[in-house]
Amino acid sequence: MSLKDKINLQQLPLHIAVIMDGNGRWAKERGQDRLFGHYHGVESVREIVEGCAELGVGYLTLYAFSTENWDRPEYEVTGLMELLVETIKKEVVTLNKNNIRLHVIGDVKKLPESARGELDEAIAQTSKNTGLNLIMALSYSSRWEITEAIKKMAEEVKSGLLDPASIDQQTLHRYLCTSQFPDPELMIRTSGEYRISNFLLYQLAYTELYFTNVRWPDFRKEKLFEAILDFQGRERRFGKTSEQVKQENHLESGSV
Repeated sequence: MSLKDKINLQQLPLHIAVIMDGNGRWAKERGQDRLFGHYHGVESVREIVEGCAELGVGYLTLYAFSTENWDRPEYEVTGLMELLVETIKKEVVTLNKNNIRLHVIGDVKKLPESARGELDEAIAQTSKNTGLNLIMALSYSSRWEITEAIKKMAEEVKSGLLDPASIDQQTLHRYLCTSQFPDPELMIRTSGEYRISNFLLYQLAYTELYFTNVRWPDFRKEKLFEAILDFQGRERRFGKTSEQVKQENHLESGSV
């Protein structure tokens, strides 16, 4: 039996988020330039997107480029942007073929005009698809997102459109760039780092975290299935006791 066959399709995480880490180290270990790793990482993106679509996962968020990544060497940033444009051009047909809808979150106005144009076109061309929602986090950081949300809320309070006394967690959620998506249930980080790196800090409050030493270019479908099986072996309590969760599950299943 393959790992895929062991997955309970009734208990899939609705939303998986991934920090795709280790491209540069993977390349260095092979005596190659960092961009060599990024190019090979694209194949892992294809595999993980395809794997999620095959299983029926609803949402997949990929942390592709952070606001901090702009501080990397200019040649690497330029190469990443060229790779982004090239990849989007190639993949739109495949996205449509597999009924995948593309979304982008982040400070996209910082992206080169060519990248923004390709993204806008791809988003429009896939907007009618009803399968997997693929969310690319580009020029994104959670602190940026939360800061922007607070600014928008403050502007509406100032203009009288928002009552400060009415602000609650749902209010803040509406101003986040992820407002149309459910919070991730599973977050995967590759390459052996044990931190969240300014990624979906608000949204990951009750997300199950999965860390692996595998570099991103080596993270393919079987590694995704391993992560999902690990997720399915966990008990998600959301602050409740184990006994409460078990009792609720019995009631939901119709058990006495």
